[in-house]
Amino acid sequence: QVRFVESGGGSVQAGGSLLLSCVAPRAITSVFTEFPLAWYRQAPGKQRELVATITTNRNTNYADSVKGRFTISKDNSRKKVYLQMNNLKPDDTAVYYCHREGPDDPWGQGTQVTVSS
Repeated sequence: QVRFVESGGGSVQAGGSLLLSCVAPRAITSVFTEFPLAWYRQAPGKQRELVATITTNRNTNYADSVKGRFTISKDNSRKKVYLQMNNLKPDDTAVYYCHREGPDDPWGQGTQVTVSS
């Protein structure tokens, strides 16, 4: 199993931007080259939802609610995955998590994103 550590969250006004980072410090590089990586988010009282994914070949997919505003990327050598969030909206307020698709890895503590109107 791989443990991920998320960071970069904060409080911003609507229309602002944030860059989230996720790192697996104990993992070998293959963790970021053999499986898709994803960002999820969970708002209070809501179920965790998939936000974005990036494949081993760097193909990306996004939830309709964030398409055109968010960009997922990764750095295999640094064992990091990023989520650039632009034009943030209050509905983006949630705790954001990084996760590896396929293996049943434990969830990290996430990073809080709060967007005010």
